Amino acid sequence: MRAEKVQMLEVVKGLLKDKPVFIIGFDALTVAEFSEFRTKLSSLGGEVHVVKNTLIRKAAEALGYEGLAQQKLALASAVVSGDADPVALAKAVKELTKSAIREDKSPKVTIKAGWLEGQYLSGADVEALAELPPREALLGQLLGLLQAPAGQLVRVLNAKLSSVVYVLNAFLQKKEQAA
Repeated sequence: MRAEKVQMLEVVKGLLKDKPVFIIGFDALTVAEFSEFRTKLSSLGGEVHVVKNTLIRKAAEALGYEGLAQQKLALASAVVSGDADPVALAKAVKELTKSAIREDKSPKVTIKAGWLEGQYLSGADVEALAELPPREALLGQLLGLLQAPAGQLVRVLNAKLSSVVYVLNAFLQKKEQAA
């Protein structure tokens, strides 16, 4: 392999290695749409690069990403990756697929595949990932689940103490009435 291709392969491996990666296919996407998408990704901490399908496959093989390496990629492809929240990146990709539409209502962008934490993701998996709530909302839900048993225990203990107080109060009222 020529030195230029080896260098390009190293760059693509750097895009794929230890990051959430989504491969998108695009056709008839305007420069303005692509630039807007690139700006949105950079604000999230991600990036997008147009890469030849053979380079994606060879880089995935070199990194041991078997599911991604076995994909038969066709047409123009771009790699979306970055150190950002994977759900936020997936949401941005899905938003692009919904906004970039031709006159005949067919999408200009499709989600081909993804790779996240050692797992291959199909296009449907990436769309499902995009449907997850934001990270902060998930952390809030987790905190609520962790606090629920403690709150219930406090209410049960207060109820038991209250019932003892009610019994003693009723006993005192009975004694006062008898006296």
